[in-house]
Amino acid sequence: MTDILKKLVEHIPLPKMYTIKQTFDATILPDPLAVLVEQMETHQAVTSITAGQRVAVAVGSRGISRIDELTKTVIEQLQKMGAEPFIVPCMGSHGGATAEGQTEVLAHLGIDEERMGCPVRSSMEVVELDRLPNGLPIYCDKIAATEADAIVVINRIKPHTAFRGPIESGIFKMISIGLGKQKGAEACHQLGFKYMAENVPAMAKVMIEKLPIVFGVAIVENAYDQICRIEVLGTEEMEAREIELLKEAKSRLPQIMFPELDVLVIDYIGKNISGDGADPNVTGRYPTPYAHGGPEVNKMVVLDLTPESKGNANGVGTADFTTSRLVSKTDWPGTYANGLTSTVCAPTKQATTLANDMDAIKAAVKTCNILDYSTCKLARIRDTLHLGTIEISAALIEEAKQIEKIEIIEGPYEWDFDEEGYLLK
Repeated sequence: MTDILKKLVEHIPLPKMYTIKQTFDATILPDPLAVLVEQMETHQAVTSITAGQRVAVAVGSRGISRIDELTKTVIEQLQKMGAEPFIVPCMGSHGGATAEGQTEVLAHLGIDEERMGCPVRSSMEVVELDRLPNGLPIYCDKIAATEADAIVVINRIKPHTAFRGPIESGIFKMISIGLGKQKGAEACHQLGFKYMAENVPAMAKVMIEKLPIVFGVAIVENAYDQICRIEVLGTEEMEAREIELLKEAKSRLPQIMFPELDVLVIDYIGKNISGDGADPNVTGRYPTPYAHGGPEVNKMVVLDLTPESKGNANGVGTADFTTSRLVSKTDWPGTYANGLTSTVCAPTKQATTLANDMDAIKAAVKTCNILDYSTCKLARIRDTLHLGTIEISAALIEEAKQIEKIEIIEGPYEWDFDEEGYLLK
């Protein structure tokens, strides 16, 4: 079968490529750790924590810039106050929906007991706190709910990948879905993404009322995956500030500066990149009809999976083509668990699989519905977090020259593959 597929694409030419630089707002906090320390030392919600209190620090699976350093700083500040912090993995069904898997996900992010100087207490056990008026149960990690005197939540504020609302992905979502573990995430998703903009904040508000949640650390990143804002938020200000921080995050979202592409090639997808492997806000490929934005892409190729994703290939199903390498690295039960929890199963399906990078890219060019393959408008990105330097085909060069925030760095040049058909750079 592989030979048959190879013959179908072997005659397809690949366009010559150029390297370009896209320029975004590069506002950055010179010393985000110092800002975090200052806010923790002065914020009333933080100073309300007393010596001897057991504090659950909830940390998720996203590849947030310097998340290990931020977590370590929070831990150290709590310890200076005489509190007894411990880390709770806060990530719904990620890590294969197992306690061991979630501990491993955090370790891949640099967050483990040795480096953090405190215990990591991972469990998938939950307690039911209450129910929403619509009948959805509200769950919380059992350890955090029953053994912590205080709970702290750390997360990045950004647009969600499957719904739109005043509050999307941030502190409230970390509370309602992350702290809820697999059962809580499943409950929040049960009525579908059509109602997530209502259910996420509704669940979070109940959890804030029922649990000793004291404060959250909200992070906003610029388009270069660097921290540009950190705010310590007490529970009374969380909702209002998260709404405003989401507006800022949306304005800083990196993008591919071409509204229409025949082919988009993505080197890596992974849960550390986005909950959907590749951020649909960048690719324009959304898993539900309740979100929108990004370029119009005819065919999309994903080539490989990040090690940090621990085999979770959620998002591969939103692509048209992938490689045997990615498929061989995939933990399919863990990936399917993502779909079974979120109720959105299309992103966890296996995309049409070719033997290697060369064949997968050629397949996308072959099927992108153009007469002259040399005119293919193709963009290649490392992943959806890194869009400062990308590659584009020759057919996009004239368009690129008209965009003020684009600089042409190098080209034209041919694609460079090894003997097995995988890209060398």
